Amino acid sequence: MDVAGVLIGLDLLGIFVFALSGGLVAVRKELDVFGVIMLAGTTGLGGGFLRDVLIGAVPPASLRDWRYLLVPVAAGLLVFRFHPSLGRMERLVTVFDAAGLALFCVTGALKAQAYGLGPLPAALLGMLTGIGGGIARDVLAGRVPVVLRGDLYATPALVGAGLAVVGVQAGLPTAAVAGPAALVCFGWRLLAIRRGWEAPRPSGGASV
Repeated sequence: MDVAGVLIGLDLLGIFVFALSGGLVAVRKELDVFGVIMLAGTTGLGGGFLRDVLIGAVPPASLRDWRYLLVPVAAGLLVFRFHPSLGRMERLVTVFDAAGLALFCVTGALKAQAYGLGPLPAALLGMLTGIGGGIARDVLAGRVPVVLRGDLYATPALVGAGLAVVGVQAGLPTAAVAGPAALVCFGWRLLAIRRGWEAPRPSGGASV
């Protein structure tokens, strides 16, 4: 499979799992079917939309390829229809969100690199791709975004994106690089949640 095919496949998979997390949050907020689909779509497409605009891939892929719109709608409807049997909402939201973060940080970095960005900018844009949809989801759902709550969220995304960029720079095939880089991000994110790892916070109370 060529690089473009790998990126599209990972992109669509990332959209699907992120859209599932957005749909589950919407269900927990007791939104109607339109709200579930809207939050699923925003979560799934937000990071990639921002990535494409910043690298000049316009119109963004989500507006050029019907699959990019169909996938989050299908994920939203799936959650809306079957959410009572999913159970353990919080755990599912966490796992789907971590999976979306891992896939998007890698695809964001690889696509940015394919459009001519250097290693560091590509890694940073990969991180932004990973956290963008989650930030939009949390803002629309009336929650403080996860990335701002002290959780190790952006750091695993940056590391995963960096590994993907380094692998491609070293001449490794894209397909061989993407999976391990995504797994590192995914594993680190879940370990951080399980063990309670957090980013450093200011010591002492806030001054007024």
